Amino acid sequence: MVQQVRLGGTGLQVSDLWLGMMSYGDPGWREWVLDEAAGEPFVKRALDAGITTFDTADTYSMGVCEEVTGRLLGRLARRDEIVIATKVFFPWREGPHNAGLSRKHIMESIDASLRRLGTDFVDLYQIHRWDPETPIEETMRALHDVVTAGKARYLGASSMHAWQFAKAQEVARANGWTPFVSMQNHYNLLYREEEREMLPLCRDQGIGVVPWSPLARGLLARPWADRTATSRGASDGFSPHLYEDAEQGILGRVGEVAERLGVARAQVALAWLRQQDGVTAPIVGATKMGHLDDAIAATDLTLSDDDLTHLGEPYRPRPVLGHA
Repeated sequence: MVQQVRLGGTGLQVSDLWLGMMSYGDPGWREWVLDEAAGEPFVKRALDAGITTFDTADTYSMGVCEEVTGRLLGRLARRDEIVIATKVFFPWREGPHNAGLSRKHIMESIDASLRRLGTDFVDLYQIHRWDPETPIEETMRALHDVVTAGKARYLGASSMHAWQFAKAQEVARANGWTPFVSMQNHYNLLYREEEREMLPLCRDQGIGVVPWSPLARGLLARPWADRTATSRGASDGFSPHLYEDAEQGILGRVGEVAERLGVARAQVALAWLRQQDGVTAPIVGATKMGHLDDAIAATDLTLSDDDLTHLGEPYRPRPVLGHA
């Protein structure tokens, strides 16, 4: 059963499973993306199951995802009962000044996101990546001004090195600016490099952890031989970059545990992630209702210590991936 939990050390209540909205928007952007009408049943199912937190970004479907997210949540939910999270960094339009974390881009992007979402504020405004071209002082001051203007309630970050995250937090604290309260990072059974530095940092500092790609872009939900069985798997050029050298034995062990427990592979992979120390909530995407049902069912699955060890044992260190 989906529960409400605090996001890190804040008082903000979020669901312990988030729905990633990247799957809903403009099918012309990615062939596997569902349009608004097709996405509506997924949002309704999520709300009915107790999911209250919805994650999007201005770059998904080049802004259309935010428009769809705003309309669907506007029809199906009360604004005061849900948490909307969006992100800034990647391009959402053509032309100059259309990416990065400069003050100019942040200020233009938050206003554009609010217009598309049809809301006066977002609950969580996240930087999608680290910007090496902009001084972090400029970025953190601009984000602080977004909060003080009432356009965002909290700030979050995503996918960077631990030293970068620590530097950003120190710049905010030293200047009396708003710090980050969450980290949306790349973390799953096939990619665990975050366990070295980022996760211990987040646990120590009371930062909420909301991993993206908890199923390794679907790989953990099926045998290795079936990795291109879906339209996304067949067309996803990013997945091979992240997982082409992943330990295939892990997938076999996920299948073994799933068969013994009589549950879907996705439930096992999500349950493993949810039981890792410091993880607040995985962010799941769904283009088939069974995908969402499996994710919801995983909130009721608790793996034994032996199962956790069995699943994690084959992992071998890998290059740091997902920050670019």
